[in-house]
Amino acid sequence: MKTDRTEVEFAGSENAAEEIASLYGRILALLGEDPERDGLQGTPQRVAHALRFLTSGYRQNLDKVINAAYFSVAYDEMIIVKDIEVFSLCEHHLLPFFGKCHIAYIPDKKVVGLSKLPRLVNFYARRLQLQERLSSQIAQAIWEKLEPQGVGVIVEARHLCMLMRGVEKQHSTAITSAMLGSFRDNPQTRQEFLALVQKSNG
Repeated sequence: MKTDRTEVEFAGSENAAEEIASLYGRILALLGEDPERDGLQGTPQRVAHALRFLTSGYRQNLDKVINAAYFSVAYDEMIIVKDIEVFSLCEHHLLPFFGKCHIAYIPDKKVVGLSKLPRLVNFYARRLQLQERLSSQIAQAIWEKLEPQGVGVIVEARHLCMLMRGVEKQHSTAITSAMLGSFRDNPQTRQEFLALVQKSNG
């Protein structure tokens, strides 16, 4: 069975995992639970492993994630990768938010392998995040690494901190965007991107 890279990274950080698990055992006790009862035995360790995976972006290198998969091509039309699944943790309550990310860019003699864009999304999503920051970080990384004519990023997500607590609005979706270069400066380019994203959503 193939081993996920983050599992390999995690295996070398057992001291951190043990400390996180110990703290979660204490948290369970403070919540009024018995960490030793059958259903909770091993829960602190499982939470530690889950958190290490969900924040693995902190321990990765962007260049290694993209893996220098750049290609020189004579192509200057819009490239879009739509409906990239996003799962992250809100830094305010450590509750998940999840949804889709749409990325578009207009290359300037250089493109990146399409599979690298979802990896880029995971690189920034697997850490404590704000949706606004996530959108900007993805766009800025593409802008700096590919030096395109323009880049646009849209993130649509539902936040459990809104669904499960607070206002408890079950059907709320947050939409954020980051536009750079021609996507910011040219309304026609921006509108083409938005129209294609809306079309993908039916």
